[in-house]
Amino acid sequence: MAAPHIEVRGVTMAYGRNVVQRDLGFTVGRGDIFVIMGGSGCGKSTLLKHMIGLNRPAAGHILIDGIDLHSATPQELLTLQRSWGITYQRGGLFSDLTLAENVAVPLEQYTDLDDAEIRDIAAYKLALVGLAGFEAYYPSNISGGMQKRAALARAIALDPTLLFFDEPSAGLDPLSSLRLDQLIREISESLGATVVIVTHELASIFSIATNSVFLDAATKTQLDVGPPRQLARSSRHAVVREFLARGELSAGAPVSERSHPS
Repeated sequence: MAAPHIEVRGVTMAYGRNVVQRDLGFTVGRGDIFVIMGGSGCGKSTLLKHMIGLNRPAAGHILIDGIDLHSATPQELLTLQRSWGITYQRGGLFSDLTLAENVAVPLEQYTDLDDAEIRDIAAYKLALVGLAGFEAYYPSNISGGMQKRAALARAIALDPTLLFFDEPSAGLDPLSSLRLDQLIREISESLGATVVIVTHELASIFSIATNSVFLDAATKTQLDVGPPRQLARSSRHAVVREFLARGELSAGAPVSERSHPS
């Protein structure tokens, strides 16, 4: 069996003396679409920030590809980050850059490609997310759903093996959210990438997640880990079953079962 892509070992997150979550421990398999879920204020986005190295755990370790983020050398961390793609809740596009220029940012920062090659790759990535012909548009000229897709195009500019999303469907109507979920799944499969998503959108959780962790604000720790549909039926914690039952009742086709690479 392949080693986990991500390992979270005994992690406690805190701001000073204020503990957000304690004793977190789970793994993210290669090829997973892994959802961080839980009620408002439980620390989902805070955990994501720890997993991309922006925050340091008060205790414990986070390993990606076997490398501890917080004891890695600057060169090790840079090498890891070059294989990541990240999108933020509000998209994070630069308002004064065109869509093509936004997608070009990581290519300019991390590669030695010339301007023509970067333009070609930016146009290709935008086409992959359904934005062919919008290269010269600015973020303010397009809809919220298109901005999310443009942010995804930038996130996949370097063909990452690991993608992080913070509330990717926030603010979208149900149809746009569904299309974005489908696009994330397609991109993950085409790149062979592992995906970590923070979301409270139950439709998204049941549509694309292959595994998940549930964070609880009351106990300040994780209550369960596993495929969401399985947790909805058999979690030993009522709060987890109740959280997920609201979405499973209206969920459509079951989440696709994805076999993990061995």
